[in-house]
Amino acid sequence: MQASPSLPEETDRLNALKQYDILDTLPERDYDELTQLAAQICGTPIALISLIDDKRQWFKSSHGLEIRETPREFAFCSHAIANPLETLIVPDSRLDERFAHNPLVTGDPNVVFYAGAPLVDEHGFALGSLCVIDNSPNELTKRLWTGSP
Repeated sequence: MQASPSLPEETDRLNALKQYDILDTLPERDYDELTQLAAQICGTPIALISLIDDKRQWFKSSHGLEIRETPREFAFCSHAIANPLETLIVPDSRLDERFAHNPLVTGDPNVVFYAGAPLVDEHGFALGSLCVIDNSPNELTKRLWTGSP
């Protein structure tokens, strides 16, 4: 398993995340409806709104997954936020050297497919992602994910 990429301006990114005062808050209907819709549109059993702090990936909303957080070093989202301008799509994590030995792939919840769009604040800091996950290989068409033809 490859380590998560180090991020330039990580201190500033973490400070921006803390200013939202959203970590460890209770579930909220609007966020839960968003993850449910993402899973439905993308045809995946799991959708998450995840935020990355200095030690963990915390889920503000999760559809199809019961856990509330994972260690940051296992988080696919840590890779997604490394490039705030692109959606990270991993069709089959078992074939990707970054993730093949990740405990989230080799064990429960058996992440095989991952697509995560960075959640970026007005200053350009990627704070987390909106992602969809499947337990088998998958793909998203450009039209499905971006609305483009």
